[in-house]
Amino acid sequence: MLIKDRIYGNFSIDDPVILELLKSRPMLRLKGISQFGVPDKYHYIKGFSRYEHSVGVMILLRKLGASLEEQGAGLLHDVSHTAFSHVVDWVLGQGKTENFQDDAHFDFVSGPEVGRILKKYGYSPNRISNLRSYKLLDREIPDLCADRVDYAIRQCSSGVVKDTAKDLTIFNGKIVFRTKSSALSFAENFLLLQTSEWAGFEGSSRYKAFSDVLKRAIDLRLIGIKDFFGDEQSILKTIEKSDDSEIKYGLAFLRKRSLIGLPLDTDRVYKKFRYVDPEFINKGKLQRVSKAYPKFERKLKEAMRENKKGLLVASVGFPL
Repeated sequence: MLIKDRIYGNFSIDDPVILELLKSRPMLRLKGISQFGVPDKYHYIKGFSRYEHSVGVMILLRKLGASLEEQGAGLLHDVSHTAFSHVVDWVLGQGKTENFQDDAHFDFVSGPEVGRILKKYGYSPNRISNLRSYKLLDREIPDLCADRVDYAIRQCSSGVVKDTAKDLTIFNGKIVFRTKSSALSFAENFLLLQTSEWAGFEGSSRYKAFSDVLKRAIDLRLIGIKDFFGDEQSILKTIEKSDDSEIKYGLAFLRKRSLIGLPLDTDRVYKKFRYVDPEFINKGKLQRVSKAYPKFERKLKEAMRENKKGLLVASVGFPL
């Protein structure tokens, strides 16, 4: 299989286990799952699918010399995401942690189709589902990992993408940068994505509004939690044809190109704080960006403090 990735270029995949996983229904379902949670038609920026990101993580691991097992774990790391990704966490009241997908991961990896493929090639679904077993794929914040790197560079400017992709290396079993300039550039751009997009005004306002629309649809029994384990389009079709005034008003609100300047809600919302403080090689040793650049450390701590305060988002102003 030839994979044409917009970040890493063309890659030929001939490993049987990867090929079967790529063609499995649970993986193909991710083509219809929005990485940003809010679908493009209701968001303010164009997104990409969980499938694109998952394949990207697998390719990045491959480029970095990860084992075939870790590449498979990387490909499957988001297979348990529901429709609308982390918006579901807000629907279920887990907005601060956004961990619903993590809690369901083992069930998906050990399921009939994926579990059968893994066992066929001698891999343990239990081990594959334990992402912390793979130190290139998944690490605690603030370290770099393939997951964190891939979803960030898919949103960064082309220059940052180019510099990041060519400057990553493995040192003592960790993903690090060869140069401090690339490490700083990536850290600052990651923080900018967090403050201006992932937990910014537009993104947070739309997360809140869209999750309220979905909760309203659940309350009216138009959809159920089980529907989120399917595709997004079927749910969208159901809610978009609803005559309920709150749902119609909420969707009209989300179609606005910008929410800036609208009245604010009275309650603050809280978004998960994502950040990196990457390491780079300095005279044969590893050094963190925050230690080399005190200004970045101050900027990072200030962003953390602001995030803890929560954010007043745009008010939908339901008429009922």
